[in-house]
Amino acid sequence: MTLVVNDSCRVCVFLRLKLRLYNQKSEFIMERKLEEIQIEEDFMLLRIQNDSELEPMVFEKHVATGLIQFHFGLKGNSKFVFNSGSYSLEMQEEKALLLYNPKKELPLHLMLEPKTWVVSLLISITKFHSLFSTSANAIPFLSAENQDKKYYTEENISPSMAIVLNQMFHFTLNPSIKNLYYKGKAYELLSLVFNKTEDATNLEQCPFLIDEENVLKLKRAKELVISNMAEPPGLQELADQVGLTLKRLKLGFKQIYGDSVYGFLLDYKMESARKMLDSGAYNVNEVGLKVGYSTSSHFIAAFKKKFGTTPKKYLMSLNTAI
Repeated sequence: MTLVVNDSCRVCVFLRLKLRLYNQKSEFIMERKLEEIQIEEDFMLLRIQNDSELEPMVFEKHVATGLIQFHFGLKGNSKFVFNSGSYSLEMQEEKALLLYNPKKELPLHLMLEPKTWVVSLLISITKFHSLFSTSANAIPFLSAENQDKKYYTEENISPSMAIVLNQMFHFTLNPSIKNLYYKGKAYELLSLVFNKTEDATNLEQCPFLIDEENVLKLKRAKELVISNMAEPPGLQELADQVGLTLKRLKLGFKQIYGDSVYGFLLDYKMESARKMLDSGAYNVNEVGLKVGYSTSSHFIAAFKKKFGTTPKKYLMSLNTAI
């Protein structure tokens, strides 16, 4: 038997192939995000996000001599490669690196493992000195006798720093003020790097998040609601499971992740639903059930509120895309 494929069939096959490639490319872009925010002259913030489940990500950037580099491994693990691969420096989760060499360029060649988030601050020594001129004695590389020395240091990310870093990835502000928001967070983060004592003022402002153990409990709460998104625990049950009071769970979660527990979960569920629809492996009812909606009308309403269109229309737009 001979299979006959006419021109119209060839066009259909071509369009389906092109659509599949388009969807894969879109997914690739969504899984790997990079933002470069110019805070001020000689001061830049980089937000690098690899949400891929399997694929590593490589980021390269030229960095001029005289720039201080602060790198923060908020999530996952990464590696800095120098001298064409002859030397590398690991950065693990919840670690911070300070790199400075006044006589040699240190270009960025950063390899991010899957599920890794990194924030970097690049600032010139001149700009940095102007910020801390009255406190130069407290910062080793600002003193005259150390101005030609290189520094490669690693420290733990403090709970206060972890809060600021998480806020950079979970803010829900109007895009028009995003750069202003990042500018404030960049200066806040820089000040916390050199705030070696979590003083009484900080304790009054954030009486429970200053304890690293409580920050870990809030991370555990986030993991629990994600892993049980179809049937999430109640707030009191969640608080009991992670060992926090209900008040501390609600206030702490919002401060770290920028939203309430269920507000965060709703966004996560809708993003998961969109990805499942993108895959083409599920229909609307199946996706709704997988993210915890027993009634399709409730799922459709939530999806439309999030993305401005119904799941069915979203699927149709994928099927007609070229």
